[in-house]
Amino acid sequence: MPATSPAHHQRRRRRTNRLLATAAGVLTVGALAAAALPGSATAGENHGNKGKSRDHGRYQDVQLLSFNDLHGNLEPPSGSSGRVTELQPDGTTRTVDAGGVEYLATHLRQAREGNRYSITAAGGDMVGASPLLSGLFHDEPTIEALNKLDLDVTSVGNHEFDEGARELARLQNGGCHPDEGCYTDKRFKGADFPYLAANVLDERTRKPILKPYWVWKKQGVKVGFIGVTLEGTPDIVSAEGVKGLAFKDEVETINKYAKELQRQGVKSIVALIHEGGFPASSSYNYDCDSPGAGDGISGPIADIAKNITPQVDALVTGHTHNAYVCTIPDPAGKPRMVTSAASFGRLYTDTTLTYDRATGDIARTAVKSANHVVTRDVPEAPDMTRLIDKWNTLAAPIGNRPIGYISGDIVKDGTESPLGDLIADAQLEYGRTLDEETDLALMNPGGIRASLTHAAGGAEGDGVVTFAEAFTVQPFANTVNLQDFTGAQVIQALKEQVSGPNEAAPKILQISSGLTYTLDLTKSGADRVVTDSIELDGSPIDPDATYRVATNSFLAGGGDGFPTLGQGTNDLVGEDDLAALEQYLTAHSTAASPLAPPKADRITIVR
Repeated sequence: MPATSPAHHQRRRRRTNRLLATAAGVLTVGALAAAALPGSATAGENHGNKGKSRDHGRYQDVQLLSFNDLHGNLEPPSGSSGRVTELQPDGTTRTVDAGGVEYLATHLRQAREGNRYSITAAGGDMVGASPLLSGLFHDEPTIEALNKLDLDVTSVGNHEFDEGARELARLQNGGCHPDEGCYTDKRFKGADFPYLAANVLDERTRKPILKPYWVWKKQGVKVGFIGVTLEGTPDIVSAEGVKGLAFKDEVETINKYAKELQRQGVKSIVALIHEGGFPASSSYNYDCDSPGAGDGISGPIADIAKNITPQVDALVTGHTHNAYVCTIPDPAGKPRMVTSAASFGRLYTDTTLTYDRATGDIARTAVKSANHVVTRDVPEAPDMTRLIDKWNTLAAPIGNRPIGYISGDIVKDGTESPLGDLIADAQLEYGRTLDEETDLALMNPGGIRASLTHAAGGAEGDGVVTFAEAFTVQPFANTVNLQDFTGAQVIQALKEQVSGPNEAAPKILQISSGLTYTLDLTKSGADRVVTDSIELDGSPIDPDATYRVATNSFLAGGGDGFPTLGQGTNDLVGEDDLAALEQYLTAHSTAASPLAPPKADRITIVR
């Protein structure tokens, strides 16, 4: 087998993330919100609730700043991962560069000015699938950054389990890595804030592995936080990462602990839920409560929000990487704020919770919320710059190494993406070095975390792909696995892209050169993959023949809703998937002859 790159033994076992979306009716609650919650669901940047908090004796405004799905993005994300879409007054949209903890720190600190009662909370996936600057060091840099951000509390997300419960406990409690030791001359102290995992139980004790809830207190004001991750976490994390753990229903768990908090006299409650939804617009300042067909939000969070007890006053959500500020009726029909701040530190949400000192509860009709862009036109926070410089010094010898050259952006966007094709081709070529009979490769789209951009991210020059950039694309340290499948199983696996758990939110596998088929989106379910169109090198797939297929180890375990891919035989486990990408880029590109973006024309899409 080819030798691994120098960093492979320093990298951790990561797994891919997928959107666990279920079909849910689109909620349009604009009329209800307008009647019961005047001026409350303000999503626009110019209509937010920044400013000094109100203290009128009985009523005390409490500022809740929140974000989600940071994924260790300490430096400003590149390409589309570092931009947000903003809706303009004339109905057009523009993109705004956003993100980077140096700017996030400044924005949060500015937002807190004048707000004596301010809480900062997060909705999970603070770590995991991280760029090399954090991922190379098992996300210790991100925990240090979050401490400096004065994060008060976060829920766990599915990616907090990429390395298992023991590593999560280390991030919480501190201590040097059990295999790699200490990265600096100081012992890693862990998170200053609590991770909440109310619905993640130790299968042996049947108790939560971390605190289920936490209460913020200041001068008689008490706000409780309950944290959960999506119940489907075991479906999107490696089996090793969730070994010995049980993940319980989000609604049942939150309702259980809301009652417990109520018994303790805590009546103001916020749920931090690492599960999300899909707004009707991709613009961060879209008015989610605007009336009209197709408006509002759909997806898992819609049903979850409708069933969580009215004792919970607001929901901070995540996982889907979307931006929204919506009101969704609780079981009593009362509007309740549900927010998400996209991902990668590009946005933060500023919510005003008006606390009634007489009742100890939130005056729900006074709740206001808005998403704000983490623009890069503010001063960089010096303490964050020093943190990034410290870890970059350690990572630079590995991360700055050039491994290839490209002639233009190779993006991960689209049903079939140019970068998806490139990665599938890399795994096919690598697979043939292990077994020359390898026929095809399949790559899950959720395992591709960023695009390769032509513009230089540092001093390497335009068109140069560094190891750090490739690491950001594929940070999970999955292996490339070879398995035998019948043609019938290959066909079935392709149909699982659009059926079963993937029917509501299709996961279109990225395919290697030579494999072609038609995806007919006018049809439903498995029929969307046209069986007679599936060909390999111009010949129809033979259901009775045997095909040698390369996938990553996550797919080879049946992950992402592809159970058929977990049924292969004659397994052969290769090296790291990043090694396959590195070897492909090195073999197929030079400074004088850079690699052109693939055409992404292997899947014919009928709409």
